[in-house]
Amino acid sequence: MYKRRKQQHQQQQQQKAKISSYDLQEVTSIKWEKIDMTDQEEDIIYRMYRLVGDRWTLIAGRIPGRKPEEIERFWIMRHGEALLRRGKLATIGGEDAN
Repeated sequence: MYKRRKQQHQQQQQQKAKISSYDLQEVTSIKWEKIDMTDQEEDIIYRMYRLVGDRWTLIAGRIPGRKPEEIERFWIMRHGEALLRRGKLATIGGEDAN
C-alpha cells in the first residue's frame, strides 16, 4: 500500500514538473520588440492604470490604434521587475496576469 502511494506521489510530482517546465519554456520563448509610445500615450496609460488597474482593454480603448496586448506588454516591459518582486505577475503576457 505504501509503495503504491509513493509511486502515485512521484508520478504526480513528475507530471507537475513537466507542466512547469513547459510553461517556463512557453514564457521564455516569447521575444518582444520594444514598443514605442508617445509621451501622450504613456501619460494616458499611467493615469488610467491608477484609475482602473490592469484593465488593458479599457485603457486601450482610450488610445486610438493600440491593442490591449500592446498596452499590457508595454506596462510589463516598463514595470515587470517591480511586479515580479511583489508577486503580481503570474504569467507574462497571459490573459490571467492579474
